[in-house]
Amino acid sequence: MDIVDFSQKLYKRLKEREDDIVLTLTTGAVSNHEQYKQLVGELQGLSYTKDQIKSLLEGKIDDEDIIRT
Repeated sequence: MDIVDFSQKLYKRLKEREDDIVLTLTTGAVSNHEQYKQLVGELQGLSYTKDQIKSLLEGKIDDEDIIRT
């Protein structure tokens, strides 16, 4: 597996988890404030991680190559 394949798979998994969290938050499926805080924190971490992946690969591959699934 080369760096492009790895990046695509990792980005896809991060995006899927991000989408799951957004769905949970927007449908009112959060049971308490602690769970809400945990999910928002995880969402922030996922967003940060995706940005870092893009930044580290900048100039090596196109953004479309990372996001392509």
